[in-house]
Amino acid sequence: HGPCYCDQVCARTLDCCHDYAQACPVSPCVVSQWSAWSGCAEPCKTTYRVRRRQILQEPRNGGEVCPALEERAGCVEYWTQQGAECKQSLIPALITTGGFGKARKKRAAADGNEKAGNCVEFQLVAITPGCLHSHHPYTHWMQYLREGHTVCVECQHPALDSRSLHCSGDGSGSKKNQLLHWQAVGNPQCKGTWKRIRQLDTCSCPSVHSFLFI
Repeated sequence: HGPCYCDQVCARTLDCCHDYAQACPVSPCVVSQWSAWSGCAEPCKTTYRVRRRQILQEPRNGGEVCPALEERAGCVEYWTQQGAECKQSLIPALITTGGFGKARKKRAAADGNEKAGNCVEFQLVAITPGCLHSHHPYTHWMQYLREGHTVCVECQHPALDSRSLHCSGDGSGSKKNQLLHWQAVGNPQCKGTWKRIRQLDTCSCPSVHSFLFI
């Protein structure tokens, strides 16, 4: 008899009042819908974006607790707030096997448009498992990608930009030991990161470790 106090501890101590369930119904936490995703935290960097939600009703009488009120997701913004394009170090490099290089050079020479290219050496840091599961004949070259190996990637016409003399995603302007991203053409499950070592006029890597910028 008397007032019923809504303290869920009584369920463990077995001294709840007789009408506890009616007087103190369990109410779970209720939250709002997620807000829209924010923009990237910082431009020209691999950072994050955020979305949030609010508590509409606090949990009562042992109800389900509130879930996370904030979520973050990876984010890259390729343009500054002033509208200028970010440095090339952010752009994922698109690569294919160096075996296509001879045909590309012949075609460029026939057109009379070939410009002097270059070669960039990288050390592979991380590789997705999808590179090892490429069963199509044109994707077998991806199986030679191994973490820690040095690879050579040629920058040739027509991928070579005639003004900057660089290929998109070659990491020019990146800091020493900066992690750069690459993507294998022909298999979206094959990608990873590498570090730029140096730029050369010609490649010196074995054929199985020689690739082309697209």
